[in-house]
Amino acid sequence: MTKQNFYKGERQRRRREIDEQLVVDLVQRERHMHPRIGGRKLLHLIRSELEKAEVFIGRNRLFELLGEHDLLVPRKRTGVRTTDSRHRFRVYKNELKNAVIEEPHRALVADLTYLRTEQGFVYLALVMDVHSRKIVGFDVNNTLEAVGCMRALQMALEQLPQDASPIHHSDRGTQYCCAAYVEMLQERGIVISMTEENHCYENAMAERLNGVLKQEYGLSATLADIEEAKSLVGEAVMLYNEHRPHLSLNFATPEQVHQREPLAA
Repeated sequence: MTKQNFYKGERQRRRREIDEQLVVDLVQRERHMHPRIGGRKLLHLIRSELEKAEVFIGRNRLFELLGEHDLLVPRKRTGVRTTDSRHRFRVYKNELKNAVIEEPHRALVADLTYLRTEQGFVYLALVMDVHSRKIVGFDVNNTLEAVGCMRALQMALEQLPQDASPIHHSDRGTQYCCAAYVEMLQERGIVISMTEENHCYENAMAERLNGVLKQEYGLSATLADIEEAKSLVGEAVMLYNEHRPHLSLNFATPEQVHQREPLAA
């Protein structure tokens, strides 16, 4: 075996390990709420997030992975019955679908996407103004917990005018449905809006933003670590907001549109 082939094989092995760790993390998150949910339903629940991260796994490999990590649900009942005391989080209807947004600070969209590093996946939380397309909040974190989404939201809230109470739209991910995140929105008087079940296209604007950042600013590459990810994300956000013209904005930048005077009441 040549040295080149050896290192190529090592890189492929490492990427496979990183991809499988993301699958395990997502499964453990779902099992936290649904301890006895089966493998097929698990795959259905996490498939869209795996596709975002460009991780593809079949049903047979998923079952093998669950077995390797002791995550298969035992077939036989034991003498002790485990009760899931956690109820499903509340979800909200889509308030953005029929809204007319004609100026900044009227609606925000939020999403969570995945960046691959040599140390494993990290998670990029984004909040964007619907009218100006400006990224008004972002955070890079190494956990799937809501903390990164909450930091991105806090950044977005800090730039809002005092009297603004925009719609906040997201998918139904647990990060956005959890009590702590919802409380942040409610305390600020923000209208909560979510995609309808199995209708991910209702958050298409945020999905397009993820694609732009990955395809045009190098975030689809395998990065060294979380520190490099944070650095590249910060640079990408600056370039996107301040230098990238948008066809839908008549070739203005998001920053230019975001700073325009609001329409007269």
